[in-house]
Amino acid sequence: MTSRRTALRGLAAGAASVLAGPALAQDDKSIITVLVGAASSMDAAARLVAEQLHDALARPAIVVSKLGAGQRVALSEARRSAPDGRTLVFATSGPFSVYPFIYNKLDYDPVTDFTPVAGISYFDVAIATGPMTGATDLKQLIEWQRARKPGDAVFGSAPGNGSLSHFVGLATGLATRVTMTHVPYKDSGVGILDLAGGRLPMLITGLQPMIELHKAGRIRLLAVSGDTRSPLVPEVPTLKEAGVNVTSSTYTGIFGPPKMAPDLVRRLHEAIAPMLANPAMREKLALQAMTPWSANGRQLAALLADERKKFEVLVKATGYQREDA
Repeated sequence: MTSRRTALRGLAAGAASVLAGPALAQDDKSIITVLVGAASSMDAAARLVAEQLHDALARPAIVVSKLGAGQRVALSEARRSAPDGRTLVFATSGPFSVYPFIYNKLDYDPVTDFTPVAGISYFDVAIATGPMTGATDLKQLIEWQRARKPGDAVFGSAPGNGSLSHFVGLATGLATRVTMTHVPYKDSGVGILDLAGGRLPMLITGLQPMIELHKAGRIRLLAVSGDTRSPLVPEVPTLKEAGVNVTSSTYTGIFGPPKMAPDLVRRLHEAIAPMLANPAMREKLALQAMTPWSANGRQLAALLADERKKFEVLVKATGYQREDA
């Protein structure tokens, strides 16, 4: 009986090993699909990941855009996929670290319904003003806002409610004791047009789409939200350098369905990681205003756990009213 049980355990272990990573078998040429739930820079970065997977694994890898519901459409499809490495999703940290505290009910568990595979990058948002205020630095803009009548001190954010941009605005208001009404923009382009046209005093959104107008003098970037200045606009200070004790960035990563085998996760991470040390790839990420951030699955999971603690406190401090998902 003992030898029979040992043999059965050996067969079970062998079967598990085969099932754990069939998608990465050397002779498997099936397509790896990288889902992405946001457009523009996220889509461009996802294509870099797919390119790396193709080169590293000699496998076809494609990007499929699944826009909608703040990335939740893409995440939902990834969550329901087989845990074989053939379907992955490129997503920001928000759905895992912020959404649990701003929505009444999510259709997923941010911890158990996904497998973190690899950290890819992080990016900041920026605070900008336009001709409406005439401010040349953040201190002047805050003073301009402080002098407004109730309801006239406003800031816009894109992509709007519950985004990093929104919370950086709320945190800036708390830190400076200035009450500002939030104006959400789903499209940063519309917000930038309102800012440049003198219809909006302050906009917080991703850095990349504002750089051209900043350099042309039509809007003015006053601060970025990260720990360090952006190499794309090194003249623009961080919020802390500008006198506001706020720091926050959005992280991006590759995630898989739940219950992916650890060995499969490791092999996928090892396939992806070299791109983040490749100068050409780093430059391409920089063009999307992203800074490479290399992390394995465990490190990515730990970061998200820390982010959840931070945003739980911030959401409560701002009095944010939960919405239906």
